[in-house]
Amino acid sequence: MADHEPQGNQPKRKGFQLNVNDALTPDPGKEGLFKVENNPFAYTPGHLTKLLNPKSLGAFYALGGLEGLEKGLHTNRESGLSADEKNVDGHVAFKDVAPQGTPQYGQHGDNVPFASGKHDASIPEPLPLDHNAGGSYADRRRVYRENRLPEKKSKTLLQLAWTTYNDKVLILLTIAAVVSLALGLYQTFGGKHEPGEAKVEWVEGVAIMVAIIIVVLVGTLNDWQMERQFNQLNKKHNDRTVKVIRSGKSVEISVFDVMVGDVMHLFAGDLIPVDGIFINGHGVKCDESSATGESDLLKKTSADEVFAALKDIADGKTPREDIYKLDPFIISGSKVNEGTGTFLVTAVGVYSSYGQISMAMQTEQEDTPLQKKLNTLADWIAKFGGGAALILFIVLFIKFCVQLPHNHESADQKGQTFLRLFITAVTVVVVAVPEGLPLAVTLALAFATTRMMKDNNLVRVLKACETMGNATTVCSDKTGTLTQNKMTVVATTLAKSLSFGGTDKPLEEPESDKEKTKPSANGPETVIAPNSVPNMPVTDFAGELSQTTKKILNQSNAVNSTAFEGDEDGEKTFIGSKTEVALLTFCRDHLGAAPVEEERKNADIVQVVPFDSKYKLMATVVKIPNGKYRAYVKGASEILLKQCSAVIANPKEDEIRTVEITDEDRKMFLHTISSYAGQTLRTIGSSYRDFDNWPPPELEGHEELTADEFAKVHHDMTLVAIFGIKDPLRPQVIGAIKDCNRAGVYVRMVTGDNLLTGSAIAKECGIYKPEEGGIAMEGPDFRRLSEDKLLEVVPNLQVLARSSPEDKKILVHTLKKLGESVAVTGDGTNDAPALKMADIGFAMGIAGTEVAKEAASIILMDDNFASIVKGISWGRAVNDAVKKFLQFQLTVNITAVALTFISAVSSDEEQSVLNAVQLLWVNLIMDTFAALALATDPPSHTVLDRKPDRKSAPLITTRMWKMIIGQAIAQLAITLCIYFGGRSLLGYNMSDPTEAKRHSTFVFNTFVWLQIFNELNNRRLDNRLNIFEGITHNYFFWFINAIMIGGQVLIIFVGGEAFKITRLNGKEWGMSIGLGAISVPWGALIRKFPDRWAEAIVPHVHIPIPKIPMPKIFKRKKKDEQDPEKQVLERPPPPPGRVHTGLRGPRARVHSSRLGKSWS
Repeated sequence: MADHEPQGNQPKRKGFQLNVNDALTPDPGKEGLFKVENNPFAYTPGHLTKLLNPKSLGAFYALGGLEGLEKGLHTNRESGLSADEKNVDGHVAFKDVAPQGTPQYGQHGDNVPFASGKHDASIPEPLPLDHNAGGSYADRRRVYRENRLPEKKSKTLLQLAWTTYNDKVLILLTIAAVVSLALGLYQTFGGKHEPGEAKVEWVEGVAIMVAIIIVVLVGTLNDWQMERQFNQLNKKHNDRTVKVIRSGKSVEISVFDVMVGDVMHLFAGDLIPVDGIFINGHGVKCDESSATGESDLLKKTSADEVFAALKDIADGKTPREDIYKLDPFIISGSKVNEGTGTFLVTAVGVYSSYGQISMAMQTEQEDTPLQKKLNTLADWIAKFGGGAALILFIVLFIKFCVQLPHNHESADQKGQTFLRLFITAVTVVVVAVPEGLPLAVTLALAFATTRMMKDNNLVRVLKACETMGNATTVCSDKTGTLTQNKMTVVATTLAKSLSFGGTDKPLEEPESDKEKTKPSANGPETVIAPNSVPNMPVTDFAGELSQTTKKILNQSNAVNSTAFEGDEDGEKTFIGSKTEVALLTFCRDHLGAAPVEEERKNADIVQVVPFDSKYKLMATVVKIPNGKYRAYVKGASEILLKQCSAVIANPKEDEIRTVEITDEDRKMFLHTISSYAGQTLRTIGSSYRDFDNWPPPELEGHEELTADEFAKVHHDMTLVAIFGIKDPLRPQVIGAIKDCNRAGVYVRMVTGDNLLTGSAIAKECGIYKPEEGGIAMEGPDFRRLSEDKLLEVVPNLQVLARSSPEDKKILVHTLKKLGESVAVTGDGTNDAPALKMADIGFAMGIAGTEVAKEAASIILMDDNFASIVKGISWGRAVNDAVKKFLQFQLTVNITAVALTFISAVSSDEEQSVLNAVQLLWVNLIMDTFAALALATDPPSHTVLDRKPDRKSAPLITTRMWKMIIGQAIAQLAITLCIYFGGRSLLGYNMSDPTEAKRHSTFVFNTFVWLQIFNELNNRRLDNRLNIFEGITHNYFFWFINAIMIGGQVLIIFVGGEAFKITRLNGKEWGMSIGLGAISVPWGALIRKFPDRWAEAIVPHVHIPIPKIPMPKIFKRKKKDEQDPEKQVLERPPPPPGRVHTGLRGPRARVHSSRLGKSWS
């Protein structure tokens, strides 16, 4: 109902300044837009972009207004461009069109500005002078370009594969594979083999390469599939026709053929494809929410009227009262909701506001926190494995040298012995590298993204779901994400006898409740009357009304409205003001109203009083069947109530009677209005008055009525109803916010609405809690804060109202500077920069623009906040899968490296207890299967019961190290006992080759069973004992373990010479499985070992290689940090702790440089 109000940062009209000296100053990095060779026009693209982003009345005046634009662009507001134009005749200088004394380049004066050294991604390369020479509109196309955006080329499969392969762990694996394959081939074809011995030394290297190929293939196909899904989602027919005026005639042309200088028609329902200046029209109002975030409809003012008002200011006159409401700007990406008109096109394609944001989105993705940690881990593993291999080689080489005087072998044999030492040392490196790690990560992500699609999350960037798991804060839009983006009548009080809805406890206490007593006119205090109107469900309410009452309501809402019926996305709906749409929808759905056009035709409309923002009402006069005239009025409830002296007596009766409104009645209605407002409802009043004749004597001689004139007869009205309208919360939102609070994720609301509405709805959601120190503030105040003040305010900021795209970017930047993992939701083109900057950007799949979707990493297919919570759950499941696998993998690797080292040093032949082929099964096949088993666990119901990990949190926690080291100690103790105690403990005759082989087979079998049971043990990362939780829901786990056990049994029975083993008897099988099963109770004991004891031990563990920089794997918790399991997060977490930018590496510095000082 209300027109666009000025935002909070705008001064009063007396403070308005028209500064033409700064209006055309190029923005840093965009100086290139102001340079055009051989320009026949008065303006460069840079000059015209200064009109918008933000809207600038100063730039509009500095360019000479509409008259200047006409002359400078060689066009005409009446006849448009010439249909035959090729090259422009003559040259127009800037000084010929701009007001006298206006500098051409703002603060740079009339000198062409030099580049600032920054480069803006949205600036295209200039076109050559001979571009499209001789073609239609050749000069116009060369200078201002066409209305097309460069198509973003999809990556080929090879490019996607190369991107997937560029991973430190995969490169490390490649090096290990090449070395292993080279030595394996030498051993296979150059070494000596016993008769019947399998030549399989090369298999290790080939198998690692196969693992790499599998990882790259899976990752590539996943990326390709997601890109294809995204392209299908965005597949819209962008080529449509629009109406422009050329050579004085209205013609339909392709939207791609629109040129700067064209005069384009505006019609209700149009999606505007270009930027421009409004020439003139009737009642044009635009919805710019997707382009600027402004939720109200903006009324457009003709360019000449605006220029005249600015000219008065330039001449020293006092600015008009409504100076801030003057808006001649037409923005690409916005939508015409009401009215018709024409506008002059000033920017198309890459130079339009929509195009500039689109171009700025085409930047490279950054590494995710998990990627960075895995890269650090890969470096550490390479150094650890290399160090262990070097020490082993030195020890074996010294042993070899010491034995040389007593070694009577030939030189060739000595060379073979030396090579064997080298191969044993290289085996340690190969064993240390976790082949299954990248596969586990890729499989977990692939599995999660497939399942997330079923939960309405389309993942565009594969690693986004992993990042989502550790999101510490979500900055959410209000409209459409928390609410349904559908204004609805949720409460109505009809006369004094019927009502529905509006019984919720007010979120903001009504003034009438704060002051329960007020002095009456007679002196003594009177008590405010509560709402005594009977309340009932809406269906019962509609059923109680008589047909006459329904007709009054239906006709009143139909004639007092400019909304109309139309199709949106294939559905019949109303198009127009959201408030009017809500009232018409209520009449259609509950009161049996006929189609709105039919209602209007059936009503004999005599006169219309347009909506007036000063009086906050509109009125329509109709002739009724009895020959009288009825004036229906709709507007702000409290204003209408003042002018009402009567109310419908009984809406159930067919014959309408009225009764006088008493003082008690008036107080009761005021209380109702106040109560509705406290529940964040927008209140609309409806009233009428019957006249014997029209126009009445007071209005004689007035053909066109304004609200000012109608005020003469706007009294003695009859109150019909008070409607309460709101954009209801989505049903799942309150529960989803509670889940976020439980999970330690801090939710903030960022909205274009005013502070009161935003705060009240945030309270209703459970976001805004001022009693706990929560802060709500408006964007204009927020963006003026200093950097230090931002760091102080943002941790407690819960509501940011009246926010601009720049405010959202500042908020995201500050949160990231504080070490937060930030998720942002957005649907408009203006949200794209913040979506891109955030760690995870959520775009709306239904309401979102193409630019927003392109900038986002995840698309919410149902535009629902509850889907974000599902995304958090799956993200945590991915992180947990990687950590479970790491815990399992590192246990295997540490044990295998230690076993290889100890057994090789103690062996007379410098050979490991596990030969190369056995290690292939343990170190590759087991790891790959374990990756499949542990990476496919769906999120458990307890996954949201803990806080998210900070970006600076270690990849491997103390609790994980406790399990890894504890299990490694147990496995080493068991394996070394049966290895060295073969004769004394188990009675094997080690001098008999058959017995010795049976002994080594027993050691190998026990070692494998230790891993199988430890895999079961690694299904949990916390200290709870139930390792079987959710196991029945993961069929992959059962299937893969069956393959692993079946494979091990087959190897023992038929492995023979290839594995250098022999069959075991029942006793040995029982002992192998029994010793392996010790992993499970031992794991329970480790979980019961207090974490704080483990933390106390860690600092005293000295690493034997002091020069190797260790990653932050061992990290002590702060004293005041509780065990995550014992934390019960019944409320939002306390303000996030501050983490220095240095802890996050180059990422923060990249964003700092990107924003520069624009927010300081």
